[in-house]
Amino acid sequence: MSKIGFIGLGIMGRPMAGHLLDAGHEIFTVEHSTPLANELANKGAQVCADPKAVAEQSEVVITMVPDTPDVELVLFGDNGVAAGLKPGTLVIDMSSIAPLATQDFAKRIEKAGGEYVDAPVSGGEGGAINAALTIMVGATQEGFERAKPLLEIMGKTITHIGGHGDGQTCKVANQIVVALTIEAVAEGLLFASKAGADVAKVRESLLGGLAQSKILDVHGERMIQRTFDPGFKIKLHQKDLNLALEGARSLNLSLPGTANAQQLFQACAANGGADWDHAGILRALEKLADHEVGQ
Repeated sequence: MSKIGFIGLGIMGRPMAGHLLDAGHEIFTVEHSTPLANELANKGAQVCADPKAVAEQSEVVITMVPDTPDVELVLFGDNGVAAGLKPGTLVIDMSSIAPLATQDFAKRIEKAGGEYVDAPVSGGEGGAINAALTIMVGATQEGFERAKPLLEIMGKTITHIGGHGDGQTCKVANQIVVALTIEAVAEGLLFASKAGADVAKVRESLLGGLAQSKILDVHGERMIQRTFDPGFKIKLHQKDLNLALEGARSLNLSLPGTANAQQLFQACAANGGADWDHAGILRALEKLADHEVGQ
């Protein structure tokens, strides 16, 4: 069993760390202002003063924080992971951040004596709770082989995409597809509702045809039931689409559908919905249509 530092106990990080504890690993984390860390402490997790102290106790350090600056702060800030890194420590970043920054972080961790793996995830809160995440890995072959047994505790589909940063590139592509599919589901259900059809039956029928998708299943149900408490917050999806659009500019690439989805998310945020689940994109479309699905 390994001594694992886990930094980032949010909606997804908490159950992910819990699975590692349940598998018999020791978990070290940082002070947290919410009850989440205490919940894990009751299962045996040990709380350290800062990321440096976590690294000093750990053979593996996993980060699961919101954005690129957060990863940089945890790894390289005052009393960061790099300051307490032991030779050979495996650092696995499971956040969703910029691919180019990831390549830089990998070089800095390797210079400090560690092995770096980027392993962003897809599957939302449900995937984290059920240990059914899809995990996209950027690493050396050695780093991937070291990380894989731990990733398999938290996820169901583990794919070594390529070198450092390639896992993050895959995650950006994933978020493009997810955003556009959520928008498509919302538009389809809105059309059916405005036309007077029973949207629940429309969704049921579509699930049996070519339009079937996990998003139609899970997020379509959210839209019909109007349950927009977050599994994945709009503001986090906005962050991911910003990465996509910034990357597209650097590649001289046009992503018009992505830009449109980002504008709809922004409309939600402007109306107090930054913390809604990303299925809440429906509300922006409803406002444009002056019609609420199911009404």
